[in-house]
Amino acid sequence: MADVTSMPNTTTVLIVGAGPSGLVAALSLLHRGFKDFVIVDAVRQGQNTSRSIVVHAATLEALDTIDCGEEIVAKGIKISSINIGNRSSKLVSINLSYLDKYTHHPYAIIIPQNLTEHILGKKLKGYGVTVHRPCKVTSLKMNENDADLTDVMFEDGKTITAKYVIGADGARSITRQMAGIEFTDPKTGEEGDRVNNLAQMILADVIYEGRDNSDLGFSITMSPESFFLSIPLPKSFNDLLAENGKEIGVPIYRIGAGVPLVDGEIPHSPSKEYLQNLVDRFAPTILSSDASVNPNSTPVRIKEVIWVTRFRTHSAIADKVFTRIGGNEVQGATVAADNSTTKHGGIIFLIGDAAHIHSPVGGQGMNLGIRDAVFLGDVLIKHINASASQPSSVDADYILREFAGERYKRALEVIAFTKNLLSFLGMQDKNISWLFPISATAVRDWALWLGGNLGFIQTRMAWAVSGLGRR
Repeated sequence: MADVTSMPNTTTVLIVGAGPSGLVAALSLLHRGFKDFVIVDAVRQGQNTSRSIVVHAATLEALDTIDCGEEIVAKGIKISSINIGNRSSKLVSINLSYLDKYTHHPYAIIIPQNLTEHILGKKLKGYGVTVHRPCKVTSLKMNENDADLTDVMFEDGKTITAKYVIGADGARSITRQMAGIEFTDPKTGEEGDRVNNLAQMILADVIYEGRDNSDLGFSITMSPESFFLSIPLPKSFNDLLAENGKEIGVPIYRIGAGVPLVDGEIPHSPSKEYLQNLVDRFAPTILSSDASVNPNSTPVRIKEVIWVTRFRTHSAIADKVFTRIGGNEVQGATVAADNSTTKHGGIIFLIGDAAHIHSPVGGQGMNLGIRDAVFLGDVLIKHINASASQPSSVDADYILREFAGERYKRALEVIAFTKNLLSFLGMQDKNISWLFPISATAVRDWALWLGGNLGFIQTRMAWAVSGLGRR
């Protein structure tokens, strides 16, 4: 942890937030030889929870461009297929190896977010950069002496003046709020916004007990009432927990489930028994603790809960990810050279959850934020160089404006994808119509089984989840 008193009073770039997006933004700048930045975070200790656990091919390719992908691949588990089924059988296996014609990473990497942050933070430290903690931003305002700078005030009274403020401070971003940027749910069509069984969900990292569970692989299970996932976490996650004083010598699994609204609100701190009930109701029968439905002689039970969280599934996007605080952003590409008295404000740019949030189904959120951050590094350097060679700094704003437009479009595409995926996986068990007394979930399951036997459908499914078409 950096001593907050060691922070400079001024910097060119201030990165607010040291989650994956903020850390990658710093590493992207460093990779391009730029060191005049400060990175801060509001919490005293980082790497707090496992949360996101999938890094997709498009993200690995982006990380490779700044030499940050190799260790993430090494520390995680390579997943070449994603199995989707009902409680008793597999319906389809999405074969990610079909992507080998398009990427050097024809797989997904299973790696908990806190381990990803640990790897990125260690690499950042190797450059001699530390994260200043705890530094909670309370307000932003235009600098009185230079209209192109922003004064960023912290809870302890400290102020840093910066030309660029990168808001990577999460869904409740103070940076976004202080910049007056709206954050609302985009309507992406009837299909994506349909009511489903996954309005509220729960995620947990658990240890199973019972029969030998070494063969419990990556599974996604759909049932008429819910959705359930079980994913083995890498041994490197156990090693990280051991560094923090918690020795666990057996495999750890991420589980997740939709909780039907008829069950009521999910408890604030769900117990092991609450989670076990969801496993028994919605998981593959081989994970059930009920011997009457489990085909194995020894049922599986949850022995210990390492971490758990609950949430409502919703989406939101910032109405703009680039603005100038305290002044009017110039919309044209150029302004008059004698426009020096016009107040344009310091630059604010949002990335990660500060810019967009959506359902975790498909594991797209952290991936999109990391790609935002990788690409922003190059764009910022271009803007800094262009600003130095032009009469007014706002002349170069077209660089940031065009990039902001691209990232906004990508975020909308991901939100639409996750909404549609959420509706598909969480489809309610209703008849298609009174003329056809067959349930929608039965048709969905049949369509998945059929698609799983068609190579071009397999490739399209793999392409969709990989992010390669939405970099």
